[in-house]
Amino acid sequence: MEVSLQHSSSTFLSLNWKGFQLAEIVFCLALASTCLPFKIYPFVFLISSVISYLEAEKKPLYPWAICLSIFSIYAGISFFSIYEGQLTLLASFTKLLINFIFLYFSAIWLSQRDNSNLLRLVDYTLHLIFLLSLVQLFLYHQAMDFQLVTGSSSSGQASLLYDEKLFFWGLNDKNMFGARIALLGFIYILIPVVSSNRIALWRIGLIFILAYLSLSRTPIVALLIGCGYLLWATSTKKYRILILALLLVVSPFILYKIIRVDQLTASSDGMGVRLIYWKAFLEHFTEISPWGNGFMSAPTFLSEYAEFYHGEPHIHNTFMSTYLQLGIIGFLSYALFLVFFIKAFLHKNASKIFWIACFLPLIAIMCILYNGYDNDIVMYLSILLLFGTYNNVDFKSIKIGIK
Repeated sequence: MEVSLQHSSSTFLSLNWKGFQLAEIVFCLALASTCLPFKIYPFVFLISSVISYLEAEKKPLYPWAICLSIFSIYAGISFFSIYEGQLTLLASFTKLLINFIFLYFSAIWLSQRDNSNLLRLVDYTLHLIFLLSLVQLFLYHQAMDFQLVTGSSSSGQASLLYDEKLFFWGLNDKNMFGARIALLGFIYILIPVVSSNRIALWRIGLIFILAYLSLSRTPIVALLIGCGYLLWATSTKKYRILILALLLVVSPFILYKIIRVDQLTASSDGMGVRLIYWKAFLEHFTEISPWGNGFMSAPTFLSEYAEFYHGEPHIHNTFMSTYLQLGIIGFLSYALFLVFFIKAFLHKNASKIFWIACFLPLIAIMCILYNGYDNDIVMYLSILLLFGTYNNVDFKSIKIGIK
């Protein structure tokens, strides 16, 4: 093992190990730390932010960062107006600040450097994350004598898989773990697309297996949208016909066995619960103040207006949650943040098909989960920023193969 100190172009000493810089290693540690059972990721995010700040020579203020700052400031005003020592409230607001700080400083750092080594290290990190995720899911299924390995009959039965005593990696929640598999998994699928203009089918297969074993419908739907669009956009007419034929063959299995479409409106189903919450939001929209009902106000709103409430901290929709909590200012600033963030990619990199593929799974998951400032979203966007420092992806020359 060789560790050396050398003077960098940004006039400070940087630690190198096996050709990887300290900032790159800490960035990947931040990625891995989100999967640990103990919540140390905020500290790793902060350390990564400080190192990124020190290494970046320029500190530009992007339009999306301005919108995100407005959102954060307004969230802060809302938080302090209702805070009376609640630890859950404090933890959520601290998470918001740290995650957005990490996103901004990662952005300025990534935009001013050669990221080829970092992309390789992110790939190694994701190899490890998904290997441990497979082990975690194997332990869950083994504890139930593999009774659910062929699928579950309901959301409640699927949730039984997640035995807290066996939890050591990922998230001990079906929907959140599934969403993480989908987001990081799609990044994993896109890495060879970015680095060498190829789609590796073994990666798609691995991620779908993990998504299936998680018993969560969220990753399956998000991955079908993202991978379906990606494969369709890179295929010739002959292969598009093959894709359609394959979808027709497997669609009954996907719809009834995995997505459980016949149960979607049931009150005991996870999607049925979402529909109840969204119905409460729409029917009692006038009860929501234009300035928002307050930071983390979803539990109060849902317990009063929803037909039933299971104790979730949000309404299972980023945009509804944002308006409910922070009103017009919060909703518009967050929406504009996403608009300017996406525009920055389209302006810098002309491969619109690629960026549409990148954002489709994210937007799909945000419409059924998340508060909007979760570490999964922030990490996903940060790695998209890493992708954005590469040359345009040439879809005409993309090769599709097993490896």
